[in-house]
Amino acid sequence: SEKLSLIQPECMQRNSKMLHTRDSSSLTSSTTYETPSLTDLQQLLWLRGGSDNHVDQVWPNIYVGDAWAARSKTTLQSLKITHILNAADGPYSINTGAKYYTDLQIEYYGVEAFDDPAFDLSIFFYDAANFIRKALNSSGGKVFVHCAMGVSRSATLVLAFLMIHENMTLVDALKTVSTHRNICPNTGFLSQLRDLDIKLNEERKRNKASATTGL
Repeated sequence: SEKLSLIQPECMQRNSKMLHTRDSSSLTSSTTYETPSLTDLQQLLWLRGGSDNHVDQVWPNIYVGDAWAARSKTTLQSLKITHILNAADGPYSINTGAKYYTDLQIEYYGVEAFDDPAFDLSIFFYDAANFIRKALNSSGGKVFVHCAMGVSRSATLVLAFLMIHENMTLVDALKTVSTHRNICPNTGFLSQLRDLDIKLNEERKRNKASATTGL
């Protein structure tokens, strides 16, 4: 099958020397985690070790993929997908909609998002994360999260899920997903994930402080 090629330029392996000398473990080596800069996060994405398949499992029972996989009912059936989160919903995007999957009895949730750094995808972070959580909690639940190429919008929503519901830092979430699939949230989405990371990190610090003081 044809491999994906339209990768965001900021995620391309542009400096091999930097890639070979970059120690990504330094981003999480500190006992007190602090959200890395946007530049550090982008460099982490340059260390691409995943695949570029139409669909890849990036977390137990969570699959990320492209429009081809979203329209391939045979593929969805073979993976036993029960839920679909379309991060490129809408009449001018991947307009499958819930009716497209009626014969497969798949639960569908659509997000009308554009792969534009100026688009605010963060307003969907919690609703999308809760949909994925619900899918995984259901009997035999398997969720397929997709957009057009499966590298930016869909990846961003899966990263947000891991941060919100699996208590991961953004760095750990990026490492987890990119191990299985080459992803590249655009600069705007990565910045929005960074904001979420700061917020969640502050919440963890407050909770830890409360637990320590017994308040």
